[in-house]
Amino acid sequence: MGATSAWSASVSTIAIPSVGMKKDVPVTVILPNASQKPGSHLPVLYLLHGYSNNNGSWVERTSIRDLAEQYGIIVVCPDGGFSSWYFDSPEDPSYRYETFVSKELIAEVDKRFPTLPQRDARAIAGLSMGGHGALFLAFRHPDVYGTTVSFSGGVDLRPFPNNWDIAKRLGSLQEHPDRWKENSVVSLAEKVMPGQQAISIDCGEEDFFITVNRNLHDLLLARKIPHDYAERPGGHNWAYWANAIKYQMLFISEHLLH
Repeated sequence: MGATSAWSASVSTIAIPSVGMKKDVPVTVILPNASQKPGSHLPVLYLLHGYSNNNGSWVERTSIRDLAEQYGIIVVCPDGGFSSWYFDSPEDPSYRYETFVSKELIAEVDKRFPTLPQRDARAIAGLSMGGHGALFLAFRHPDVYGTTVSFSGGVDLRPFPNNWDIAKRLGSLQEHPDRWKENSVVSLAEKVMPGQQAISIDCGEEDFFITVNRNLHDLLLARKIPHDYAERPGGHNWAYWANAIKYQMLFISEHLLH
């Protein structure tokens, strides 16, 4: 099998049942070699994909496998559907991804793998739709996640009433402005407590989500919520995310309990 197998984390795809959605959800799991040591328990990063991607996208398009091995972190990439936005849809009961990711998935991962089953050893991150999802789920479930990172996140849904199937999940902005507000990260950020979690926000300067990310950054500053914030040259694409994940895995590792 050669040297690669000796030094690379293993990658597998499993099916995790969702009672709420009445289906099995594909989940890609990266296990560092350290997980094979007797008695080992490792922290976990839940890593969410973007609109129209799937559970395999992070592994296929970035060096996350090598980074998981380097930092000794189990990485779990659930399939979030084509356009779930990672909340429980009030319009479509077949989209219950908040419940799946933050309850059903975590229970199964802690049961099947050598995790440290506590919030301080659990991070959630994601890109674009998944960047929204990571902060949304972290802020909604501070007892579950101790660290959260958003890459190019759609952190305010309201400026985009006709994009990315959001209206299919929430109903139209015109008819349900309350839903659009309640499910936007910027609204949840108004209730986050200082020191509640380790937070990092990362977005390219040419990204179409840069304005909503800057607004979130300003809100957190005004509320004196400690967080990291990074803008680098680049747009809304895999070249940016493949680079950014290298910086953010260091942030994640430093804040996770090992």
